[in-house]
Amino acid sequence: MPLFLARRMFRALLLVVIVSSAALLLVHLAPGDSLDRFGSDPAAASAERARLGFDRPFLEQYASWLSRTARLDFGESTHFRRPVVSLLAERVPRTLLLGLSALVLAIGLGIPLGVSVGAAPGRWSSRMISAVSMLLVSVPPLIMSLVLLLIAVRTGWLPAGGLGPPLDAGASFAERALLTLRALILPTLAIALPLAAVVERLQSAAIREALREPCVRAALARGVPRRRAVWSHALRLSLKPVLAVLGVVVGSVLSGSFVVEIVMLWPGVGDLMYHALFSRDIYLAAGCAASASVALASGVLLADIALAAADPRIREAE
Repeated sequence: MPLFLARRMFRALLLVVIVSSAALLLVHLAPGDSLDRFGSDPAAASAERARLGFDRPFLEQYASWLSRTARLDFGESTHFRRPVVSLLAERVPRTLLLGLSALVLAIGLGIPLGVSVGAAPGRWSSRMISAVSMLLVSVPPLIMSLVLLLIAVRTGWLPAGGLGPPLDAGASFAERALLTLRALILPTLAIALPLAAVVERLQSAAIREALREPCVRAALARGVPRRRAVWSHALRLSLKPVLAVLGVVVGSVLSGSFVVEIVMLWPGVGDLMYHALFSRDIYLAAGCAASASVALASGVLLADIALAAADPRIREAE
């Protein structure tokens, strides 16, 4: 197990380095200049470029950035004129809150519905759930966000403008929490509903395969009630295929949250990445990519650990 964990952690670290480095390179190659705001003052632009190290060759900039990143120093944002670490410290918790809320809701809906559909595929309710799942699977987060925004604007049931204006300093913790919760509902649904449909399809197929296993058939033959055999024996067997793709599911949550944050004005890393790319803020873009890849790598690593715990043969095969 220690060797298995060491290999997985090395792969996760390599993923973070590759993704953040690719973001740095792509923003560097993009046309334009992040210091265009200095306009017709070339002397000020040159001084700022020298201060930030942009006057050096790209390989030197990259080597310097790697050495600073190892100390958790991602440089300074040219757009916000603040350290990238401080900006990420403000935005990452909001993206994690959105992603975790969507992931919990997607799994909480997808697994029970998938078990219900897979255990009794002929019922009218199962056919209806399958039809809705097929529809939701084909809807990208962007379209889902626009549909939910339209519903929110027409009905007025939920806020459709992100967190809205900040509360005054005298607002209580309960008021702030309620504002965040209300603003979180729409973006969470936009990410979770298509993802829950994916989990449902995977789980329903896995539970059908698990019901064909000899141990489940033997339990049914011994007189174990079908409901207990499904939710106790077959469910444990069917979770392995779902855990195998959990890393991909986490990646879907992350990529979907970036789009949803921009559309629904949720102030997270996705919104910050949009500003970084729009202004060619090279260090901010690399920092956002690094934080996103850390979340993705952590999800993949946790999925690998859970799968290895569920099936020891995976550890032995490494």
